[in-house]
Amino acid sequence: MPIWINDPAALKDHLAARPARIGLDTEFIRERTYWPQLALVQISFERPDGTVAILLVDPLVPGMTEALAPMLEDTAILKVMHSPSEDLVTFKQACGVLPEPLFDTQLAAALAGIGNGLGYQKLVEQLTGVTLAKGETRSDWLRRPLSPAQLEYAADDVRHLFEMHDALEGMLAQLGRRGWLEEDAARTVHNARNEAPERWPHLSMRSAQFLDRDAQVRLARLLRWRDVYARETDRPRTWILDNELAVALARTPPADRAALQQQLESHPKAPRKLGDAIWQALTTPVADEADAPFVAADARDKQRLRKLQDAVAARGSELGLPDGLLASRRWLESLLDDGVWPDALAGWRRTILEPVLGPLLNRQG
Repeated sequence: MPIWINDPAALKDHLAARPARIGLDTEFIRERTYWPQLALVQISFERPDGTVAILLVDPLVPGMTEALAPMLEDTAILKVMHSPSEDLVTFKQACGVLPEPLFDTQLAAALAGIGNGLGYQKLVEQLTGVTLAKGETRSDWLRRPLSPAQLEYAADDVRHLFEMHDALEGMLAQLGRRGWLEEDAARTVHNARNEAPERWPHLSMRSAQFLDRDAQVRLARLLRWRDVYARETDRPRTWILDNELAVALARTPPADRAALQQQLESHPKAPRKLGDAIWQALTTPVADEADAPFVAADARDKQRLRKLQDAVAARGSELGLPDGLLASRRWLESLLDDGVWPDALAGWRRTILEPVLGPLLNRQG
C-alpha cells in the first residue's frame, strides 16, 4: 500500500537512510498557467529488507517542497524516471532544484532499440508483462482528498520503475551504450536548468514558411514578446496571443495603433487589453533580428535536408536505433543553416554522424 505523506518530517524519516536509487514521478496541472503547478510527488525506494515502499507526497503542505529539495539534488541517489522533461521544469519551479543524476527509462528503451517515445504503460507491459490502468490521466490532482483510484494510479507510476531500470541497464551494458544514456540524461538536466524562451520561436511554426522575410521577423518579435509575457504573468501562451492572429499580424501589419485595435476587436480570441504591448512588440526592432533564420519552402533546401535525413536513417538502422533518435528534423535544419553542429548533436551523436554527414555538408556547402 502506498504511504500518504503530508508532513515534511515524515518524508525526511522515510528517506533518512539515503537509498541508492529512487523511482520518481509527479502529477501537475498546466491548463490555466504557463508554469506547471506541482500537485503530487510519487517516490519509490527500496527498504533494507529489499521490499519496495511507495510514498505519495503532498507538495501543497507548507514546507514540503523545501523538504523534497535535498533528496532531489543529492547526487548520490540515482533518480529513475520516465520521460522526465516536464517533471524537471515542475521541480525547478516548485522546489528550486533539479533531480540528478537521472536514468530516463523512455530514453533508455530507445537507446536499447526497443522503440522511440514509448509511453510508461506500454513500456511496463513490454518489459514486465503487467497491464496498467489508464483511467486517471485527466484527473484534478490539486483536489483534496484524492480518491482511492487516483492514489492507486499515482502509485503505479513508480511501482515498476526499478524492474525496468534493471532490465534496461542490462541491455545498455550489453550494447555498450550506458555512456550514451548518461550523456543524454545530463543534457536533459542542463537544458532544464538553463531553460529560457526560444531565440527564434517562429521556426517551430509551419505557417512561417509562407511568409516573406520581413513578415517572419515581425512574427519572431511577436512570439518572443508572447513568451516573455506568458512567463511573467504565468498564463498559457495562446491565451495571450493565439498563433493564427500572430501570423495574420505579421503577414499584414496594421497601418497604425488604431488599425491594430480595430483588428483585435474583430478577432474572437484577441487580447484587446494588450493592444499597446502588441503594437510595441510588432513595431520595435530587436537587437539581433538581422540574424534571424529564414524559413523557406525551397525545393533545393528540402532536397538537401532529405539527403541528411536519409543518411541519418541509414546509420540509425545499422545501429538498431528507432527512427528520430539520432537526429530530429529541426536539429538537421539547424546544421544546414549555418554548418555548426548544435548542442543536441554533440557527444556520441556527433561521433556517430559526422563521418556520414560531413561529406554531404561539404559537398553542399
